[in-house]
Amino acid sequence: MLGQLIFAILLLLGFGFFGYNISKIRKNILLGKPLNRSDQKLKRIKTTLLIALGQKKMFQRFLPALFHLFIYVAFLFTSTELIEIIIDGLTGSHRFFWNKLGGVYILLINTIEILSVLAFIATLVFLTRRNLLTIPRFQMSEMNGWPKLDGNIILYLEILLLICVFTMNGADESLYLKGQSHVDGSGSFGFVISSLTAPYFFNQFNIDTLILLERIGWWGHILVVFAFLNYLPFSKHFHILMAFPNTYYSNLNKNGAFNNLSSVKEEVYKMLDPNFDPYATPVEGDAVPDRFGAKDVEDLSWKNLMDAYTCTECGRCTSACPANLTGKKLSPRKIIMDTRDRLEEVGKNKRVYGQDFKDDKSLLGDYITEEEIWACTSCNACVQECPVNIDPLSVIIDLRRYLVMEESKVPSDLTGMLTNIENNGAPWQFSQADRIKWAEE
Repeated sequence: MLGQLIFAILLLLGFGFFGYNISKIRKNILLGKPLNRSDQKLKRIKTTLLIALGQKKMFQRFLPALFHLFIYVAFLFTSTELIEIIIDGLTGSHRFFWNKLGGVYILLINTIEILSVLAFIATLVFLTRRNLLTIPRFQMSEMNGWPKLDGNIILYLEILLLICVFTMNGADESLYLKGQSHVDGSGSFGFVISSLTAPYFFNQFNIDTLILLERIGWWGHILVVFAFLNYLPFSKHFHILMAFPNTYYSNLNKNGAFNNLSSVKEEVYKMLDPNFDPYATPVEGDAVPDRFGAKDVEDLSWKNLMDAYTCTECGRCTSACPANLTGKKLSPRKIIMDTRDRLEEVGKNKRVYGQDFKDDKSLLGDYITEEEIWACTSCNACVQECPVNIDPLSVIIDLRRYLVMEESKVPSDLTGMLTNIENNGAPWQFSQADRIKWAEE
């Protein structure tokens, strides 16, 4: 009964703390501007199934995608085993579904064990890639410090979880062979991996030691799961959950189709309409926004902020960015990481000091420099590469809009071109009357 009580308390604390952190993230995301993404529901469901569940865009790079798939599928199947562990923890039973599911239960555990071995191999591969190989996208400045440690912590937890799983199953298999398991019966469970490892690693222990090892594996398993669950909201691995809503609310327009500011668009229409009365009463809903473009995270849309929490920090966007490849300061991954860091800061300030608190800092300037956003060619390579449909370009465009429309800041390289467009209707310094002269003679 003491074990059941401790388990129940841990279960409540684990899920309660997780729910509290999820509510904070939800409030942070809702700080963003409204954006309607409720259209084309069937297409959105299809996108979610292909990209979030089916890992479609991951397989643009086959080998990393294959190893990621091992961990991903192992995670999905192991999650089903948690149902049994929670029932066992609350009721004091052991392998609750053993007698109820029979062969299906053995098949499920065998699948979990095989996937766990593959996940263990994949984890070692990823640790090697991150720490021993010099893969450029993992060596960039934004990956120093916490981002690198964060990527390793989750892999260490994965190894610890797998050790606990095989300790639990192996010790229980050995106990069952000796007729001393919590489950009635003798012989072998028939677990494909544990039945092979038990004679070599566990049979030499006495009954009391095996029971202790089985309990260490069982409690270790669930404690690692609770730790992992509550670590997710503070980690890039929150994408495990966020990938699904983020891909569902993807931008379904073709890449390159920029959104227009409705207030500006309406002003242009009015200027082009000869019947427009400048003294007429403004139409309701035509109010000019507080700010054109975005200076801080609250000026971005809620989808931009959801993107920030979904980022996997894989760096595929940056590795495909032509500006970055030519030595420019721009890194699309850093843009999204900076957005998340600033959003966390703003959300914390509002919780501590009140909703109206201003800290005299902003996303543009304090986190992202003008040099970074003007280096972007708006080619959409980052959007195309992202495995969870994050859109760094939309953040960059809104930051540019603020600089141009609010502060009249334009790089000198662009000033001449814009002047020519205004005067000549083209980027070149020739009048429209002289434009055809190249064809003379």
